[in-house]
Amino acid sequence: MDRKHTNKELLKKGIKYLAAALPLSLLGPSVLYSAFNNQDHTYFLPVVIIGFLLFFGAMFCIFKGIMTIVKAIFD
Repeated sequence: MDRKHTNKELLKKGIKYLAAALPLSLLGPSVLYSAFNNQDHTYFLPVVIIGFLLFFGAMFCIFKGIMTIVKAIFD
């Protein structure tokens, strides 16, 4: 019986995506919380944009990391 093995290089790449998502998932909400507490500040809008970019970057890295790990295991 021929067994398929896990693609270790692809698995490492997926873990790197998830490792990149961890700080982004902590920074994004923190930046947004700080921005919404200082709504009267002149830099409110740029800080909100940066916060949302960090937040969506974390979601993208999590999605990409999980999909890469699944591809490494099952392909």
